[in-house]
Amino acid sequence: MRCGENPAIKCRDAGTPRARYGRTRRRGGAHLILVTGGAGFIGSHVVEALISEGQAVRVLDSLLSHRERPGYLPDEVDFVEADIRDPEAVQKALRGIVHVCHQAGMVGLGSDFLDITDYVSHNDLGTAVLMRELAQKGFAGRLVLASSMVVYGEGSYECPHDGAVRPGPRRVGDLEHGQFEPLCPLCGGVLDARPVCENAPLDPRNVYAATKVHQEHLGWAFQRENASPVTALRYHNVYGPRMPRDTPYAGVASLFASALANEQAPRVFEDGAQRRDFVHVRDVAHANVLALLGNRAVSGAFNVASGQPRSVGELADTLADATGSDAPRPVRTGEYRRGDVRHVFASPERAERELGFRASESFTAGMREFATAPLRGERLDQDQSRSSI
Repeated sequence: MRCGENPAIKCRDAGTPRARYGRTRRRGGAHLILVTGGAGFIGSHVVEALISEGQAVRVLDSLLSHRERPGYLPDEVDFVEADIRDPEAVQKALRGIVHVCHQAGMVGLGSDFLDITDYVSHNDLGTAVLMRELAQKGFAGRLVLASSMVVYGEGSYECPHDGAVRPGPRRVGDLEHGQFEPLCPLCGGVLDARPVCENAPLDPRNVYAATKVHQEHLGWAFQRENASPVTALRYHNVYGPRMPRDTPYAGVASLFASALANEQAPRVFEDGAQRRDFVHVRDVAHANVLALLGNRAVSGAFNVASGQPRSVGELADTLADATGSDAPRPVRTGEYRRGDVRHVFASPERAERELGFRASESFTAGMREFATAPLRGERLDQDQSRSSI
């Protein structure tokens, strides 16, 4: 079986009760595509990419982190301010829609278990409301879901002696002595990290991750019942313009960039050798366009990644270099969090083979742009964190 094949699978938002609707502006021969969460970080780039392809776009977004329609949304977008959990608003937003790109949701690590009802309500109930309304209208188009690498938990590993294994929990004693690499549960040797494929076991380690798994499962159920292709795009570490600043879910790239903007040294946990796949938001938007408009409808889960893993330390150094020669240098602190994932990076093989997707943005050039681009907003309060991706 090739990487990414799964034999079992073939083939933002909250709280405004009243929806506001504009007039739809269609271009000749264009599809009308709904992008939920289209005012957010990733969603807004998807909107721009679709419009550049000549498509007509309607956005449904609650604007909790914006308070008003953001100026970067193109004028021709038909904008609906509404909650994805509002069935009546969703039903109206779906009028005339050919395809749907579902980016709306509550984003974050879900590290506080007491937030479980909010995450489940926004992500799972919101997705269920959308799918119910799609089923009611006899939707026959393509549905693209924003999933995440967090569904995997820890990455994939191989022991030189025992082959592919799943590492056990990291031990405090090892971490205290600077032994950060996962160990083989059979022989105790250091494991080699490998790219994670879509058919890897899912191991959600927090509430947010669990909701992303559940969204995928709802998608597969919807596909079986409605014969409508569902594509789940598992985003890896996304960075780029409009990334939220200093929020719990912003990602390490945003935290480092924010520190440098404040003339502070980025603090790199552990030894900085932990690896991730950093993918530019424009590449992520392109993957969504391919899933929505490609010549052949595809279904199942796909890694959306650059295919070029980088260490977190390298990320911090690259951002510092791009900021300027007088920027403070990153500090490897040796601090750790026991539950942190050591390595998780992707194989993009299936996305390239079936979607025709290949990331094109250069890491160095992308980070240079990101280092000088404005981040979106300051630290958001508790309510505002329930926002678009």
